[in-house]
Amino acid sequence: MKLLLAMDRDDTQEGLLVPIAEAAVWAILDIEAGEVSEVLFFSDKEAAMQTWPEAVIVIGDYEPFMEFLEQQMMVLVAPMQRSIDDIVEAYLFKELHEPAF
Repeated sequence: MKLLLAMDRDDTQEGLLVPIAEAAVWAILDIEAGEVSEVLFFSDKEAAMQTWPEAVIVIGDYEPFMEFLEQQMMVLVAPMQRSIDDIVEAYLFKELHEPAF
């Protein structure tokens, strides 16, 4: 599963999930067998989208996520999780939820 995240920096340890409009970089997390197998950072969203992510993680229900739905991507909300480790753990334990429309 490939997850797309809007991040404040390209650092797997210090980077944090931010609102889409504030993204400095876009991260692609490749999760295989319950573990992160690869993390890639892209300077723009279009380049990250070329990796065919299956889901985008956003920080709230109010984010502009319609373009991702139009691309047939799942949208998940991380209401409290901001670090990559916390987001992956929440994803694996199904603690992320779909946005309220």
